[in-house]
Amino acid sequence: MNITGAAELAGVAGWPVAHSLSPRLHGHWIREYGLDAAYVPLAIRKEDFAKAVNGLRLAGFKGINVTIPHKEAAFALADYCDHAAEIAGAANLLLFGENGVEARNTDPAGLSASLCQGMDAGALKGRKAAVWGAGGMARAACCALSGLGAAEICIFNRHVGRAQNLAASVAPKIAAKLVAADYGEWPAAAENFGVLVHATSAGMNGTPSLDLPLDGLPRDATVVDGVYSPLETGLLARAKAEGLNTVDGLGMLMHQAVPAFAAFYGVEPEVTAALRSMLEEALDHGR
Repeated sequence: MNITGAAELAGVAGWPVAHSLSPRLHGHWIREYGLDAAYVPLAIRKEDFAKAVNGLRLAGFKGINVTIPHKEAAFALADYCDHAAEIAGAANLLLFGENGVEARNTDPAGLSASLCQGMDAGALKGRKAAVWGAGGMARAACCALSGLGAAEICIFNRHVGRAQNLAASVAPKIAAKLVAADYGEWPAAAENFGVLVHATSAGMNGTPSLDLPLDGLPRDATVVDGVYSPLETGLLARAKAEGLNTVDGLGMLMHQAVPAFAAFYGVEPEVTAALRSMLEEALDHGR
């Protein structure tokens, strides 16, 4: 599709960024809605991020999505932020406006929408949930799970101090009770959880997947993996073998992009089967 000099511009900034599916995702919507717009990958080194953001503002970009390793830097340089970004201390979306740079974090909304699509929306109310990891994705997961009615969220991390720090910083800002736990506490505690969210990079792009026993989980539990490449991680494969419900990371990727696209281009897009099929094909071909 041809664009004009009046095209609305946005993109995704990361280092590296060539692996990102976001240009395909947003490009699909741009074509679907016939917009005079472009969404481009922006390979920006960590030390150049602040200068690049200023340059993109001056160049007339509406804003950018932000991925590894820039999410915390994006939050730090913003003039103001939304509640989700404040909870996470990180942003995956920067918007450039007359009043400065706004930081948002759409990951909690993306995960929440993906969970509602992949499981009974009321299945978590009043129950306990487990989150593996203590980084930005884990913070987003705590926010999403609390919003879906989880009574208590247990954060597991190899270094329990990191889990304790996360719980202490996030707990005052959400309704659910947060507790920290060491990996070794999992086997005895597994039977308590209605949802398990894996929120680390383990299993991504050929790295070993999270290896933990799942047989102690209730039979109606859902296992969620934030990793989407590969689409079926070792963790999800083992969960399926146990007869558990599973939710992969592609749903979160698609749904977190909806509010970003709406902010960039003024159109709220739909997450459709055709979009998922296109992204699955891209993953199959390593693009």
